[in-house]
Amino acid sequence: MSIFSSQHEILISQCCKLAAQGLGGVSPNPLVGALLVAEGRIIGEGFHETYGGSHAEVQAIDSVETPELLKKATLYVNLEPCAHHGKTPPCTTLIKEMGIPRVVFGTQDPNPLVSGRGTEALMKAGIEVVSGILPSQCWHLNRRFFTNIKELRPYVILKWAETRDGFIARPDYSSRWISSEQSRIRVHQWRSEEDAILVGTTTALKDNPQLSVRSIVGRNPIRILVDRDSTVPKKHHIFDGSEKTIIISHKKPSAKNLDWIPYPDIGSHADFWAAILPKLYEAKIGSLIIEGGSKILTSVIQAGLWDEARIFRSSQEFKEGIPAPILNVSDIDSRNLVSQSSGSDQLDILEPLSPEQ
Repeated sequence: MSIFSSQHEILISQCCKLAAQGLGGVSPNPLVGALLVAEGRIIGEGFHETYGGSHAEVQAIDSVETPELLKKATLYVNLEPCAHHGKTPPCTTLIKEMGIPRVVFGTQDPNPLVSGRGTEALMKAGIEVVSGILPSQCWHLNRRFFTNIKELRPYVILKWAETRDGFIARPDYSSRWISSEQSRIRVHQWRSEEDAILVGTTTALKDNPQLSVRSIVGRNPIRILVDRDSTVPKKHHIFDGSEKTIIISHKKPSAKNLDWIPYPDIGSHADFWAAILPKLYEAKIGSLIIEGGSKILTSVIQAGLWDEARIFRSSQEFKEGIPAPILNVSDIDSRNLVSQSSGSDQLDILEPLSPEQ
């Protein structure tokens, strides 16, 4: 590896770190960070902070204190600059106007409105373009966005906590916590990073969850309840109107701040989720964390329509109870497994492999 390419990788990695600060705020847009380098130093940086707000490239350019340096600068960005009008003007136009002579980016944007067009627009303007720097890291950062564009559905994360002997609840659902306090705080962080959170009828009845972000400061996700026969009482938290809520049921409910998707009565679990997930994507839900219960989680696993699993394994034992979902061996083998401590728990995270892996 040359020193030159190593420098590219260091700076693109830094762009990814900048971009990650937008997690939870930019969906359905991608996470993007940008750096401007001139005369051997970083002269500007920025990241896409909020949906509809300035793109990372604009933020970086606006942060430069000596604009004259732009004409000798290299722009580093983790994703190909856009060349189309969306909520904001094309970044390629601004790059050309500022006279930036070189652009280095991590991975191509899969959006048909951008893919390759950003590169083409820059090169036509005489700007040097270097691409394909740390593509796996850049893909992993935007795995939600890439899934959205290519599969036209939300990125689906499964999450549950289970005892050492493989249960997620006692037989009478009397167990309140399985995971540690540190793990529960982490779950609230996760909720703030995703667009929506989904549970089924049994979880809503037994736990009466708020499905909100509490232990940290962050935005609340959209709440989704799969309640085919409208069993959950209107007095439960999910109908309190405090946050946007989507109910998937046969009968249309009436409540404040609530949307309805008709329950699709179609054959298999795969058919159900194949019908529901695109509808959620149409509702601008780019990522979805499914927190239970076991029946809902198992149905998604059987359908094969999930991307990531986050499983807390506690040291507790119940001896009997509601069995935890079981992942297919082939699903485990086809993903990256990362294990770490989370308080007194073990946290196993299964993530999809990037196309480059």
